[in-house]
Amino acid sequence: MDIAMFPQSKMELFLRTVEVASYIPGRIRLYSRSLQGCAPLARETEARLSGRTGIKSVHASEVTGSILIEYDPEALRRDPELCRAEEYIRTHVKKRKG
Repeated sequence: MDIAMFPQSKMELFLRTVEVASYIPGRIRLYSRSLQGCAPLARETEARLSGRTGIKSVHASEVTGSILIEYDPEALRRDPELCRAEEYIRTHVKKRKG
């Protein structure tokens, strides 16, 4: 069994529960059905993500389930856990058909 398939942190576990809608370095949009209709969870998500080095802003919407994260890519990449999170996001972003 490949040990890499198991989340190594709360951040990685969180990322496996959301859909990666868009990614460009410095800006990520995620979607979570768990956030829809749950204002306390949206506020907790904002609080937990906002406190991380390199994160400029986080907006979580309980209406749409959207989480918009803006960050400084270079600062974020100095944090090994966030660097792994960015790599996961980059490789799991939905591919647009067109």
